[in-house]
Amino acid sequence: MEQDLEKFTSFYTRYYKSKTGVESATWLYNRVLEVIENSGAAKHGATVNRFDHPWGQFSIIARIPGQTNRTIVLGAHQDSINLFLPSILPAPGADDDGSGAVTILEALRGLLESDIVAQGNALNTIEFHWYSAEEGGMLGSQAVFAKYKKDRQDVKAMLQQDMTGYTLGALQAGRQEAVGIMIDYVDRGLTQFVKDTVTSYCNIGFIDTKCGYACSDHTSASKYGYPAAMATESEMENSNKKIHTTDDKIKYLSFDHMLQHTKLTVGFAYELAFAPF
Repeated sequence: MEQDLEKFTSFYTRYYKSKTGVESATWLYNRVLEVIENSGAAKHGATVNRFDHPWGQFSIIARIPGQTNRTIVLGAHQDSINLFLPSILPAPGADDDGSGAVTILEALRGLLESDIVAQGNALNTIEFHWYSAEEGGMLGSQAVFAKYKKDRQDVKAMLQQDMTGYTLGALQAGRQEAVGIMIDYVDRGLTQFVKDTVTSYCNIGFIDTKCGYACSDHTSASKYGYPAAMATESEMENSNKKIHTTDDKIKYLSFDHMLQHTKLTVGFAYELAFAPF
């Protein structure tokens, strides 16, 4: 994860309208392809595809087919932004959302260590999404889920990982390290399942928190009628305040905490891969 995030944050910006935003997406696409091919899952129908958008940076969709078309989605956004001058200033975006992007990349790698899943024998299909243009207003994920709705894709659950690496705020506030679970703009039943998965798969607990607004790509899934949930690094009030600046850097992050989010992602995907919806 550390090597992947070092590379991902080395692009000047991953702003969705920028040239380097396309370059970072291309690098990420190739890494996802490499993970799938190395696992042997490609021989059993696993794929990775670009989902093109008019603004340049494409979204990425990895698909691990199961025995049915019922689909579980794991998401993160790949773009970054510097809110001061998006087209000019650098935006390393280590936490927002480089951390989530490499968290689900590592989860994909871990999940494909299961021969049952990699060979297409899980009950349900699993997809991993890396969305473009979340910082533009969830533009990439809205395009993806609008198409899914139009095509009548049967998405049973979606989990977004947005900002998974910063724990200093919580620790300095005297709080225990925990997975932040959004309880607004989410599906209540699925959110309870996320909490249960943290309890079963992670070495830390969870804490309820609220965005207060439609703050990440899970809200695009909800908008089009799909059950969605979101996990983040801590309570919102203790989250990383360096996001959207030149100082959203790796040095402030905890890879141990990101690993807990990876465990959550793997557990969520694996349990629901075999759920008889």
